[in-house]
Amino acid sequence: MALVRNTISRKNQSKQDKILEIEEQLERLEDDIRRLKIDFDIYFNGGTKKAPHRQRASLEARIKRINGNRDLSYATRYRLNGLISRYTSFRELWRRKLKAKGEEIY
Repeated sequence: MALVRNTISRKNQSKQDKILEIEEQLERLEDDIRRLKIDFDIYFNGGTKKAPHRQRASLEARIKRINGNRDLSYATRYRLNGLISRYTSFRELWRRKLKAKGEEIY
């Protein structure tokens, strides 16, 4: 009986660890979206000569990796979709600004 309890408690602990890991990934994703927005604002205001395309590509790869996770709860999936929606609106804004500036569109 004790063996069964230990197995169940380890499974519960494993689930809690996964939930915490996913929450940390979402927090980092939110911070990176904010940081990328600032980098693009600096670029469009003339602070740098090169657009942060590498950071954008890295962020999109992380979004795809997190979005493909099947262990997300409904609440976590809702939060992720909100972050993706915010990022998509920023991406479209940057695309329009790059087009107006006459630069290559990614």
